[in-house]
Amino acid sequence: MREAVFETLIGFVVIVAAGAFFMFAMANGRETASGTDTYDVTARFNNVTGVNRGSDVRLAGVKVGVVKSITADFERAEAVLQLSVDAGLELPDDTDARILTEGLLGGTFIALEPGGGYDMIAKDGSGEILYTRGSVDLLTLMGSFASSLGSDAEGEAQ
Repeated sequence: MREAVFETLIGFVVIVAAGAFFMFAMANGRETASGTDTYDVTARFNNVTGVNRGSDVRLAGVKVGVVKSITADFERAEAVLQLSVDAGLELPDDTDARILTEGLLGGTFIALEPGGGYDMIAKDGSGEILYTRGSVDLLTLMGSFASSLGSDAEGEAQ
């Protein structure tokens, strides 16, 4: 009898903890940039591996928006991202957007690096970031590095 009460109590604690985590996730999910205090900007990338709808958009490490949607442009063979950024953010027309990770096992985000241009990207939803750099596949990078080392060694032996 005593074990049944203990097991019931543990089950109740687990359910309460799961509910608390769920409420925390729902509260933080609403912190994404959306609503009237944002505007949309388009960015085209050759590779968006790791980026998902809701991924952060950051400026100098500070979250200023989210990825609103990801679509494919089959004619240009590119991924088209719709970014929702804070309305107070003025982006020069030569802004650079890069896909970065928080580390080897970290999440992926879009990093904005404003340029020095005088013209600003339109805030009416038609604006586009023209300078982009897609994500880097670490396995491909390491493979190309390893193969370049092998080809250098062969060239030196001759």
